[in-house]
Amino acid sequence: MSKIIELNSLIEFYKNSYFPMADSKNSNTIKFYKPKLRFIIPISNFRYPKKLFSKFKKNKYIFKINFDFPKVIELCKEVKRKDNDTWINNIIEDTFIELNKIGKCHSVECYENEKIVGGLYGVHLGSCFFGESMFSLKTNTSKFCLLYLLAILKQNNFTLLDSQFYNHHLVQFGAFEIENKLYEKKLKMSLEKKSYFKNIDNFQNVLSLIQSTNHKS
Repeated sequence: MSKIIELNSLIEFYKNSYFPMADSKNSNTIKFYKPKLRFIIPISNFRYPKKLFSKFKKNKYIFKINFDFPKVIELCKEVKRKDNDTWINNIIEDTFIELNKIGKCHSVECYENEKIVGGLYGVHLGSCFFGESMFSLKTNTSKFCLLYLLAILKQNNFTLLDSQFYNHHLVQFGAFEIENKLYEKKLKMSLEKKSYFKNIDNFQNVLSLIQSTNHKS
């Protein structure tokens, strides 16, 4: 039987500004982190590179949500990070699959000819989305998933997109660090509001939501 983090306990950790990580892929334990600085992406006024958006709007790919969540986290687990390892171990993988089953974790997936080529996943509580991990099998597909995610969050009135630790790749989307005390205030307010993670009817609406930010770089 798979070992998982007790789901209600995990949810309470998120509500109190903590998130879980393993030391390595083969680790049998989990640690919880609460950084002094949190990295967030603004939802209502995010930025995006013009060149990236030009490629995105060609509509070369098909985007789905929660279609194959286990595959998304499996491919995120294979992404090499520091020391050629990953913070996603079997406990993280199995726990978040269960969290997805109860509607508290979602994936955005990018397909080409019915084959998954990019994706991301994160935890959803209240009107908060806690971004966990992303992957690309083709150039820019994880970034395209992020654009699609931002459109969903904007459409459904989410108020907080937490990216946890600083990541220079996300600065181009307007991401910035805030002190944990300010983060906790935003978190508390965002948890009190309920938003639904609903897909968007058509791709043109996705483009309209992204373009309406008027923040290109």
